[in-house]
Amino acid sequence: MTAAVEIEDLAKVFGGLRAVDGVTLRVAAGERRALIGPNGAGKTTLFHCVTGTLLASSGRVKLYGHDVTHMPEHRRTKLGMGRTFQITNVFTDLSLTENLALSIVGTDRRKWIFHRPLEAFPAIRAQALAGLDAVGLKDRADHPVRLLSYGERRQLELALALNTGPKVLFLDEPCAGLSPSERQRIFNMIRGLPRDITVVLIEHDMDVALGLADRVTVMHRGRVMAEGTPEEVQANAQVRDVYFGHV
Repeated sequence: MTAAVEIEDLAKVFGGLRAVDGVTLRVAAGERRALIGPNGAGKTTLFHCVTGTLLASSGRVKLYGHDVTHMPEHRRTKLGMGRTFQITNVFTDLSLTENLALSIVGTDRRKWIFHRPLEAFPAIRAQALAGLDAVGLKDRADHPVRLLSYGERRQLELALALNTGPKVLFLDEPCAGLSPSERQRIFNMIRGLPRDITVVLIEHDMDVALGLADRVTVMHRGRVMAEGTPEEVQANAQVRDVYFGHV
């Protein structure tokens, strides 16, 4: 079966620093893959190279068998890659509905129509409201984003990523900075995603990462040092040494 994501010997070099150093991964369609490791392990840089925020220095990235290594970010999005970022990245002066409408038209030819207001496209507003409803924010639809809590902004980012119709969803620390109740809410939303969406997430909260993942990849110093089921990774002595600072 064709993998959802294939990463072959991927590297990203910044001057003398090899932030990602020969990473090879294969993520099956429908899989939940957690990417863990200490700060500075290269996880977010790997995400950037896979999704097109950065171009890799070498190696290859495939999405369902299609080589996307040199494609710009917007073309990868159009082919089915969606992502959230480590730091929330939304338009705070716009309403929730307007944020989602922008994400919808961003991959649509209607983005070139500058002279008509959002109200002229009822189908876009309906899709935006459905996206907000899916993450529990429909009652805040016309509020400006600046009035949201940090946890609600995370929910909005998830809605933005899902509204592009992704086949593969990359989530960069979706629970970072959240209260326990907010963390549980995001956890439940991710766990409830349909299996026709492959999910790859970076997460430092081990309860979240191991609770969601089918398989776990551990990175250290830009390389993959271990991979397996959550139980296998938890039992790995080398992984424990890395997290407790012995390596």
